[in-house]
Amino acid sequence: MKRTHLPLNALRVYDAAARHLSFTRAADELAVTPAAVGQQIRALEDHLGTVLFRRTSKGLELTEEGGAGLDALREGFLKFEESVQAMQAGQASDRYTIAAPREFYAQWLAPRLAAFASEYPDVRFSFVADELADFTEANLDCAVRLVDGPGELEGVELAPAARVTVAKPAEGKGKAKGKPPERWIDWGAGLPEGAEPHVAVSNAGQALSSALAGLGRAVLPELLVKDAIADGRLEVLEGPEPGRRAYWLVAPLPQWRTRKVKNLVDFLKAE
Repeated sequence: MKRTHLPLNALRVYDAAARHLSFTRAADELAVTPAAVGQQIRALEDHLGTVLFRRTSKGLELTEEGGAGLDALREGFLKFEESVQAMQAGQASDRYTIAAPREFYAQWLAPRLAAFASEYPDVRFSFVADELADFTEANLDCAVRLVDGPGELEGVELAPAARVTVAKPAEGKGKAKGKPPERWIDWGAGLPEGAEPHVAVSNAGQALSSALAGLGRAVLPELLVKDAIADGRLEVLEGPEPGRRAYWLVAPLPQWRTRKVKNLVDFLKAE
């Protein structure tokens, strides 16, 4: 069934004028001029083919026709408000569904989300291990991806693109301390010229796990290994040096505009 076009702005003006029985007070409420209120009322009367207000010696009065639809109109406005609130509920909620690489989540993201949860105690998180998951199918709010830019999505770099060569610290102290093994861990992001790969893995997370286990040296994004370096689980052998890919927090524009994603972006960028 074809819906009748409703002059919603004029109906809103009509409701305000009917409550105040004054174009001037209705104009104050709506932040417009009394002339604009009068113009909207006349346009609505022309649209409906009936007179809604009459002027008397006592002031403005509703006609019988003008008062007939007010209750239903106001109930409709309440339904509109409920509808808008329902549409905003997901955006304004404190429930996040986030996709992120496993090791990045464990090494960097999880501790910072714990701090975020301390600031926002009502937040709830759901995580997807596939950072390339489809936003619609997985119902994602945002994702962390190791990429050279956000592409068609909105996004922000969590840290500048930089990489370091790291390895598990050798055993011993002082002069007795040996050197990390010369074995190299290759995860497809390139090795120093002349370096021969001894361990081949498929992503940065597996390379990190291999380095932490002592399997060899790896060239990894600085942000991924930042905390492991700080607490002594890894040592820096070279770098940092500029890299091509960085960890980006990304989302489609509708999700990016939501209050909850903005709060998370601001928090992580401040870290």
